[in-house]
Amino acid sequence: MSEPTVRIWEPYVRVFHWGLVASMVTAWATGDELQSVHEFAGYTAGALIASRLVMGFAGGRYTRFAQFVKSPRAVLAYASALRRGEERRYLGHNPLGAAMVVALLGLVSGIAFTGWLQTTDAYWGIEWVEDLHAALVNIVIGCVVLHVGGVIMESRRHKENLAAAMITGNKRAPEPGDIA
Repeated sequence: MSEPTVRIWEPYVRVFHWGLVASMVTAWATGDELQSVHEFAGYTAGALIASRLVMGFAGGRYTRFAQFVKSPRAVLAYASALRRGEERRYLGHNPLGAAMVVALLGLVSGIAFTGWLQTTDAYWGIEWVEDLHAALVNIVIGCVVLHVGGVIMESRRHKENLAAAMITGNKRAPEPGDIA
């Protein structure tokens, strides 16, 4: 018999997440080869980010920023508890995961914006815009590595497949001590 589950990630969040993954991978893979595909993927990522910002205020419970964005003090307290192996399980994003969401939203917004600037007459061929675009991409790659590592670590520590939860929308039902 399987464990009871609860729906945490609404369809919008899951489509946004995997759509952003697909658009970013496509943009990265086509950056030097297929400019029209690269630009389309970049505009798609930008549109996804814009929609996520709207849904951060108008979406369901676990989609809203107010539900998961925590203060720097709360993020540091969670990181300290994590180091000690005493972190509590969150049904939604834990404070470090939430900080990563905010960072990625900002970074991908910057990538989309600097990419768009390079298509304008005023900024086409301007070296600092190209350099900033490339630097933001490299920072995002580092953040993605940290994000995936965090997902794997939390999945193991809390004995639940977080990647599968981002596909199905379901997580294990809350237990005593969990933060809903």
